[in-house]
Amino acid sequence: MHKLNQKLVIRLGFLGLVPFVLLTLACWLVHPDWLGYFIKAQLAYGIVILSFLGGVHWGVTIMADGKDDEETKKALIWGVIPTLIAWCSLGNMLFGFLVQVAGFIAAYKIDKKLYQSYAVPDWFIDLRLQLTRVVVTAQIFTFIAANVRS
Repeated sequence: MHKLNQKLVIRLGFLGLVPFVLLTLACWLVHPDWLGYFIKAQLAYGIVILSFLGGVHWGVTIMADGKDDEETKKALIWGVIPTLIAWCSLGNMLFGFLVQVAGFIAAYKIDKKLYQSYAVPDWFIDLRLQLTRVVVTAQIFTFIAANVRS
């Protein structure tokens, strides 16, 4: 991958963290009457991003030449699971954060294995770890704010 594209991927990855961080901060700073809106927004953004992480596997798998059928099947099946996990977080707001935290951690662990089989560069796997850490931290602190401030 061209260095410019690598820098762009890294920048866009970190830009995607902005809503997580801002919504977490808002949950601690806004008047408690507004708290529910920010909690719902955080859960909604988590659903979007978790679903996106699954979709990446479809794109990589479709573009990959020469993968064996078993590897392709695993990647395509895994590609829908983060979306299903995200959907399961819709029920109870507080339970939703626990589901999403587990989903983001599972997505990273499985992605790390699958990305190695796709020959994805190490820098991207490292980026995914950094992004996952921030997302999980934001979700946990939003969960705490929802319990402490409501």
